[in-house]
Amino acid sequence: MNLTLKIWRQKNADTNGSIETYPISGVSEDMSFLEMLDVLNEQLINTGKEPVAFDHDCREGICGSCSLYINGQAHGPSREITTCQLHMRSFNDGDTITIEPWRAVGFPVVKDLVTDRGSFDRIMNAGGFVSVNTSGNTIDANAMPVPKADADEAFDAATCIGCGACVATCKNASAMLFVSAKVSQLALLPQGKVEAADRVMNMVHQMDVEGFGNCTNTGACEVECPKGISLDNIARMNREYLGASFTSK
Repeated sequence: MNLTLKIWRQKNADTNGSIETYPISGVSEDMSFLEMLDVLNEQLINTGKEPVAFDHDCREGICGSCSLYINGQAHGPSREITTCQLHMRSFNDGDTITIEPWRAVGFPVVKDLVTDRGSFDRIMNAGGFVSVNTSGNTIDANAMPVPKADADEAFDAATCIGCGACVATCKNASAMLFVSAKVSQLALLPQGKVEAADRVMNMVHQMDVEGFGNCTNTGACEVECPKGISLDNIARMNREYLGASFTSK
C-alpha cells in the first residue's frame, strides 16, 4: 500500500509543534501499525532526517505504552485493541492517516508522539495498593473466600493497562475510568476494604491535582478503552467516594 502520513512533530513540551506530511510506500497489510512506523523511521534515517519518536514496549497489547491518536480515534478505528495490535489491513491503499499524541494537561508531550503519563503513576502512589504485613505472617491469597461475582468484577477492572485512551477520548480529559478501575479492583475484594475510604479519597484528590477533568457520562471512554473497562466502575467509585466523604476526617 501507498499511504500519506500526517504526523505531529514537537521537539519538547516547551516548543510549539506542527503536523508534518510523509509519503510512505510498500506497506504490507500484514504489518502492525507500529511496524509501519518502524518502516517510516528507517526511511527517514536513511535520508538523514530525524525519526519520529513514539512510545512502545511489549507490542502485545499488555503494557499500554503505544498510545496514539489515529484519525481522531484513540488507538485507531478498531475496537478493544491497542495501537500495537492494529494492523494495516484496517486501512486502504491511498489513505491519509493522521497520527497525534494524547491531548491532555495531565499528559504533557515529551517529544513528537510521546507523552509523559507519570500522572497515572502518582495517582497509583496515592492509594492504588493494599498495605500488607510481610513479616512472615502472610497468608495464601486463596485462603480468604471471595464470591465469584465479586472476583470476576475485580478481575475485569484489573485488566486496565493504564494506557490513557479514556483521557484522550474524553472531551473533559477525565481520568475517572482509569481511577475507578483501580479503585474497583481493590474495593471489591476483602483485602482492599480496610483502606477503601482513604484510597478513594486520596486517589480522587491526586487526580484533581494532576489537572484531569470530571466525568459528564458521555461514555466515549468505555467505547475507546482497549480493554472494555465498564462505566459501572465510575458509578462504584462515586459511591465509594460519597461514603468515604461522610466518614473521613
